[in-house]
Amino acid sequence: MNPHPYLRAYLAGIFLPTLVLPLLLVAFIILRLVLHVPVPIERAMVFPMAMVPSIFGLWNMLYLASHRTTGAPIGFHGAILPLLMMPAGGLVASGLGVLTFGTRGVTWFQDFQVPYALIGTLLLAGLAAYYLIWKYIVGSLNRMVGIA
Repeated sequence: MNPHPYLRAYLAGIFLPTLVLPLLLVAFIILRLVLHVPVPIERAMVFPMAMVPSIFGLWNMLYLASHRTTGAPIGFHGAILPLLMMPAGGLVASGLGVLTFGTRGVTWFQDFQVPYALIGTLLLAGLAAYYLIWKYIVGSLNRMVGIA
């Protein structure tokens, strides 16, 4: 009997983003307050700090629930997540006025222009990074807590 497997899947999923996001917040605070970067970075940090750990945990719970029927490897399952998170983040950022869509790219904070080709490259890099993170880190955490 495996007591509370979904709770353990959630905790294994939130482990990495809960460790990494505060470090990113410190880096952004240093950029904003020490180096005086004139971009309101804290507005862009609200969504990831609030949502990413929960999304990772829920996504790991979904993997646990669907793995027996789909048989998909955990790395592939994790690589799907950026395909959902990037559009959702873009819609939230657009709704908050942080991101504006143009003909050649997007504009962050009415200041930084990012071409769509770079966004596509970042999406591919994100897919690769998430595949590796989920295959090696989340997968080993799942084995550690006894749900893999």
